[in-house]
Amino acid sequence: MTDYIPALAKEARMDMGMVGLGRMGLGMARRLGRDGHSCIGFDPGAAARTAYDDAGGRTVASIKDLIAALPAPRVLWIMVPAGIVDQVVSELAPLLDAGDTIVEGGNSCWQDDLRRAAGLAPRGIHWVDAGVSGGVWGLERGYCLMVGGPDEAVARLEPILRSLAPGRGNVPPSPGRETRGGRAEEGWLHCGPTGAGHFVKRVHNGIEYGLMAAYAEGFNLLRQANRGLAPAAASSESTPLRDPSHYQYDFDLADIAELWRRGSVIPSWLLDLTAQAMAGDPNLDSFAGRVSDSGEGRWTVQAAVDLGVPAHVLTASLFERFSSRGEALFADKVCSAMRKGFGGHLERKNP
Repeated sequence: MTDYIPALAKEARMDMGMVGLGRMGLGMARRLGRDGHSCIGFDPGAAARTAYDDAGGRTVASIKDLIAALPAPRVLWIMVPAGIVDQVVSELAPLLDAGDTIVEGGNSCWQDDLRRAAGLAPRGIHWVDAGVSGGVWGLERGYCLMVGGPDEAVARLEPILRSLAPGRGNVPPSPGRETRGGRAEEGWLHCGPTGAGHFVKRVHNGIEYGLMAAYAEGFNLLRQANRGLAPAAASSESTPLRDPSHYQYDFDLADIAELWRRGSVIPSWLLDLTAQAMAGDPNLDSFAGRVSDSGEGRWTVQAAVDLGVPAHVLTASLFERFSSRGEALFADKVCSAMRKGFGGHLERKNP
């Protein structure tokens, strides 16, 4: 079965190569095919190539084959982890010609974009950075695209960017900008020169960290609001509830998540996903609570430090992710050792 649905005028159809057919790259390649573009895919994993072939796409077995299959001037879109982008570029660059364009759509640091663009410029190869948001839902919903790079290169990519983006759909412009127009209303934006797209995406992901932490802390507080129902053992090591009767609520968190989606001032797609998870797993027993970070939050906080801009929430949410992975365990042990040393305090095991 194919996803290819011719939808573009012939002059708007583009040929492109997608390097990386994982969760994001596969969906993006399929969306481009649905809108009439020719997107040839490459991934070192045979299973990833098969998934795209089975969806009606076309794959090749090597980067060299990918470049040979594309007409000049070529467009190569990279969707790989930030840690291997340089490796991929080192394979691509010697095979490309002046006028070709590399688009990096992963979560690279904008400072790396500046370095890579400078390295490719003497050969006339364009570098475009594209921050992509949309996750695994982007195939159907579209991808929000934050783009940086030279005007000429980005303008050439417009048919691809328009196909990947959600479009205006049924979302009206924000009040006050009805006559302003622009690409932002289509779900993509040329944010500025090289690095601008990934810089905007860094801040986007920093905000994402903060929003996720706020929801998580709020639901945890609701979950602990039944503490007064359990008899508390007397202990000199823990401050008891002053009035247990004030905390005797057994809240249905799944229902509260669903409630807040309707008419409250804190709805969001993140809340939608939380409600969906809790509907099938109210206590989230299928999760261990180990929250990874792939670099974006760190670079956002570092930019805040470099610029002297307060970012309290974003920084705290990043550190909470470190803590979730046990990185605070030794620090906690140090505190326990000091308490035992100065006051003879023994650690109290949680019930």
